[in-house]
Amino acid sequence: MSHAGAQKGSPLTLVLMIASASIGGTLQYGYNLAIMNAPTTFIQSFINETFLERWDVQLEEYQVTLVWTIIVSIFSLGGFAGALIAGPMTIRFGRKKCLLLNNIFLMTAALLALTSRTARSFEMIMISRVLVGINAGISMNVQPMYFGESAPKHLRGAISLSSAVFTAFGVVLGQVVGLREILGSEPCWQYLLASNAIPGLIQLLTLPWFPESPRYLLIDRGDKEACINALRRLRGCEVQSSELDEILQEQAETKGMRASHPWELFTDRSVRWQLISVMIISSAMQLCGNDSIYFYASYVFKEAGISDDKIQYATIGTGTCEFTACIITVLFGFFCFFSAGVTGILPTEIFNQAARPAAYMIAGSMMWLNLFVVGMIFPFLVSGLREYCFVPFAAICLLSALYVGLFLPETKGKSLSVIMREFHRLNFKGQENHFEAQTKPQYQLGEVCLSTAL
Repeated sequence: MSHAGAQKGSPLTLVLMIASASIGGTLQYGYNLAIMNAPTTFIQSFINETFLERWDVQLEEYQVTLVWTIIVSIFSLGGFAGALIAGPMTIRFGRKKCLLLNNIFLMTAALLALTSRTARSFEMIMISRVLVGINAGISMNVQPMYFGESAPKHLRGAISLSSAVFTAFGVVLGQVVGLREILGSEPCWQYLLASNAIPGLIQLLTLPWFPESPRYLLIDRGDKEACINALRRLRGCEVQSSELDEILQEQAETKGMRASHPWELFTDRSVRWQLISVMIISSAMQLCGNDSIYFYASYVFKEAGISDDKIQYATIGTGTCEFTACIITVLFGFFCFFSAGVTGILPTEIFNQAARPAAYMIAGSMMWLNLFVVGMIFPFLVSGLREYCFVPFAAICLLSALYVGLFLPETKGKSLSVIMREFHRLNFKGQENHFEAQTKPQYQLGEVCLSTAL
């Protein structure tokens, strides 16, 4: 193989790539959850004033709350739409380019939010929230796919946990920026809603410098040399053929297969338990009630008796607790527990390349639909159950944990072929576990791929 195009790499490249992708990905998700809490009363007043100016109608309190709930929850419907288009986008454009193009939705949303006050249009805020949701829906699907296909298998758990860290950091950042002393005041709420453009701009300036997913380059595009160069840059050393063999094996297994459509997975018995697993765990991610705190922190803390002027600081406390827990989990939990339960990377670990985009579409759809449901019903749970409003969520957490413990195979440090064999036993229980002979890789296991040498 020609040495042309080979580039030097560094272990730091993978770390910086993760940061760049996450700043415009899961950080945005957490940030956009959090920034809607601070301007609640200001935007509600803006809604009432707009109705009064246009139609000389004074809205009742419940009507203002309804419009506000729609503005908050419509973010989830945008996320649902984003999850549906993420799969076709990744197939057409690749993982990295998809993340870059995704910023079109974000920048348009920021512009609408910024000008909504001048235009006297709360509808522009709604459209902005839909577009921000689309951006989050795409990035929440594509980012873990990009990470899972780029990370060495012994680091998949740690790298997937980094997505949770950036989500929690985004929440804290949104809460801090939303302080009345910064952008959470009445004159500045439109700037707060548009401030999500800054992380997006950072991603646009940095992500183009990093390589595409090695698996996408080899399996989808058939460009072996580009795959090796990407691996070399991400690993910071010569490419071990054991890793390349695994990708070549997956390429052989999916050769001649087209990308699956989501509805085809529901009728494919060979992925039955994989599909059940991602649907249950993706749903549990939202039905645990965690994100409802950030949507409706004002309602929760008001019911708890905290004064209005202290609620913003109590909200920051919740975000800081989650962020701290995520850091501790990355530092210790990765070494003590298995990594399969990390929702974002699970479809990468249990579906092959042909089914992976469709699996992410289904997982993302379940996550966003359940977030919409929680967003719509949570205020009523607070009103009806008061201090017991999180009991239903606790029951769901318990049931989800039981499912993971009893039915989800361990994935840590295992190749896709090994994981697929374990699921094959579940999908075809009682039948002979038979796999066709795999196409042999082009390199000997454990041998250094010398074509990457300078």
